[in-house]
Amino acid sequence: MSVTAGIRGYAEVNEEIKNEFLSKNKVAVTEVNGQRYLGCALGSGKTLEIQGTAGNDLAFCLNGGRIVLHGHGQDAVGNTMGGGEIIIHGHAGDALGYGMRDGQIYVRDNVCCRGGIHMKEFRSMRPVLVIGSNAGSFLGEYMAGGTIVLLGLNLKRGEKLFGTHCASGMHGGKIFVRGSFPKENLSPNIKAVSLNDGDRKELDGYIKKYCRYFDADYDEIMKKPFMKLIPETSRPYANLYTAN
Repeated sequence: MSVTAGIRGYAEVNEEIKNEFLSKNKVAVTEVNGQRYLGCALGSGKTLEIQGTAGNDLAFCLNGGRIVLHGHGQDAVGNTMGGGEIIIHGHAGDALGYGMRDGQIYVRDNVCCRGGIHMKEFRSMRPVLVIGSNAGSFLGEYMAGGTIVLLGLNLKRGEKLFGTHCASGMHGGKIFVRGSFPKENLSPNIKAVSLNDGDRKELDGYIKKYCRYFDADYDEIMKKPFMKLIPETSRPYANLYTAN
């Protein structure tokens, strides 16, 4: 038995999902039409499988649970998530992974603006965002930690890997980019460097998971080289402050 969202309000749908999880570890929701806050704070061992288009703040504060979305996600998917996994068989809107602190998000297609904004890490908590196609402007804005992987698959003629102001204010973490990328869209404090052995091992694990989730061709993906984008300084705006 699954929960049918249809045209019902998000509060009613979420209450039914909550009640289903009282006796189940896996709940399916069908005919989702933009209902918000699905899967918020879902804990470890719980899986929510969604058919349709999920509304804003899908998996807000995800706490170890697993979200599988067969469709598209609107804005702020994985907002402030603290652990778990989100798999999107489609594309995602703005502010994907906003302030995420741990866990992993895999998006089959593209992501709109400000993906990975304010991502951060602490000790063993290291968030990961894997994007199959391309990303809009301000990718990794104010990024303080974690990892973003941008694969650039299925780009149309004229499309760029990422939009303007990529990694604006970034002061930690790293962004792996595949193939050619628009250097003119990088923020001034960002440099592109080659991968080391540790990077290659880490990246390989993410790519294999992406291929498994979306039935992608691993060998085809690996035909193009990767570079790593990192900040040149941990204080990109230091020059804007007045010395005492």
